Amino acid sequence: MKLEIILDPACGEPVLTLRAAAMTEDLQRLVRQLSEQATPLLCGERNGRLEVLDPEQLARVYAAAGRVYAVTEKGEYVLRMRLYEAEARLAGRRFVRISHSELVNLNLVENFDTGLSGTICVRLKDGTASYVSRRYVPAIKKILGI
Repeated sequence: MKLEIILDPACGEPVLTLRAAAMTEDLQRLVRQLSEQATPLLCGERNGRLEVLDPEQLARVYAAAGRVYAVTEKGEYVLRMRLYEAEARLAGRRFVRISHSELVNLNLVENFDTGLSGTICVRLKDGTASYVSRRYVPAIKKILGI
């Protein structure tokens, strides 16, 4: 494979062009590697140890008492970041903000109780319940299609 790089000061955004007679396995692999974005890790601290957390295992992420916590079936971890930073790292992974201080994993929601007047109770598969604040009710209703 031949690689050619042309530096042009007049060029605004970099453009990558692949020219080949046919799509080969090597080209497909190269395209996959170029299109994959490295997702930043999410690490939590528990019992004096820092552990890499699997976003799929996170039930909720919430802020309380000036700290941010991530809850998994293994327990609760302290995150060394702000809630909005955790939200950015979890973007595209079916997490939704339900209040100013909490995100929930939609994959681990058991049900949404809309029976209360104007509020929505979110019950997670681990048995915990949280409430959607009024500010976020329209977004949750849109997700639920109601």
